[in-house]
Amino acid sequence: MIPAMSDLDRDLVSLDATLRARLDAVGFSAERLRANAASLRGPDGALLEPSVRRRDRNVVRGEVRGPSPDELTKLPPPGSEARARLAEIGQAALSRGELAFCTMAGGMATRMGGVVKALAEVFDGKTFLDLRLGENKTASERAGKPVPLWLMTSDATDAAIKEGLAARKAPAHVATFVQQLSLRLDLEGNLFRDAQGQPSTHATGHGDLVDALRRSKLLDGFIAGGGKYVWITNVDNLGATMDTALLGHFIESGEQVMVEVCRKVPGDRGGIPVHAEGRLQVLEEFRLPEGFDASTVQVFNTNTFLCDARALRDAPLTWTFFEVEKKVDGAPALQFERLLQELTAHLDSGYVEVPREGEESRFLPVKDFDELAARREAIQMVARARGMV
Repeated sequence: MIPAMSDLDRDLVSLDATLRARLDAVGFSAERLRANAASLRGPDGALLEPSVRRRDRNVVRGEVRGPSPDELTKLPPPGSEARARLAEIGQAALSRGELAFCTMAGGMATRMGGVVKALAEVFDGKTFLDLRLGENKTASERAGKPVPLWLMTSDATDAAIKEGLAARKAPAHVATFVQQLSLRLDLEGNLFRDAQGQPSTHATGHGDLVDALRRSKLLDGFIAGGGKYVWITNVDNLGATMDTALLGHFIESGEQVMVEVCRKVPGDRGGIPVHAEGRLQVLEEFRLPEGFDASTVQVFNTNTFLCDARALRDAPLTWTFFEVEKKVDGAPALQFERLLQELTAHLDSGYVEVPREGEESRFLPVKDFDELAARREAIQMVARARGMV
């Protein structure tokens, strides 16, 4: 007997061909969407309470404890012989073409008027994209060869960023690749439809980066040409740049991932390094068990990682898709996202505490106009010191 087709199955089968082509081009998995929908219900088919299913999906099991002080490394001070030695190691790797820089540029700056974040002006007519291209030009000149620059775009930003690169005559070693696109569900686990009755699409989070980068084949060509390391950061954190001493430290560590963390200030929330499930890994606060006080960990991740290129390409990675409720056209909708920090649950990771103040700052995020105004002077100082302008 052929099993009855669910409402979700019927909707997926009847998707508009143009929409289905957009989804398929960037790795959409109908099987994954069905699994996410099924996770809303228990074995008896009844809907689970949101708090129950999110606890079961999100919260790690077993003991959780913060890192010891010796598990958070700091680089030797600027000007020291030890720092210069690490910088020499990193510069040699750059000059051998062993580093690629990857920035996540899939976001729309909804708090800055709904523009493509990469194309938002930072200062003096310069956008985030302009400053990243400027940094890359300087680094390539110092390396004596092109340093690959990869931008992860999204369905919402890809066309505009490609146009921006073309208008700026970006060199051939600057490339884009597109993160995954999926479909929202309603609270019952059926396909959500917007006010026009159309399926509602969404990007599935920065955790898409690894699969999207693998799908693009950029890693294959990079590794074949002798590439070894990939630096990953947000497009709007202009403090996170190529630093030869940090690169040298990572090379010496022999680890698969270097995680940048910085000291918290009041109001900071984000992923923190903790020992959980047998590994020191980065967990967002919603993943911590009840009773664990996140404030006892004094640092948090800046969403900047330096990774072994072969591990990024080849390591078997299992991703958790986290349930997020959104309001779309005034109605509640569910979407499932993944987090790049989950790399640290699978790969050997080291943690380096980086500064967030002054010319050495590596954490200057910009989420809205107020934050940009508060940080503009610091960003200008960093941009000029590091060859972005």
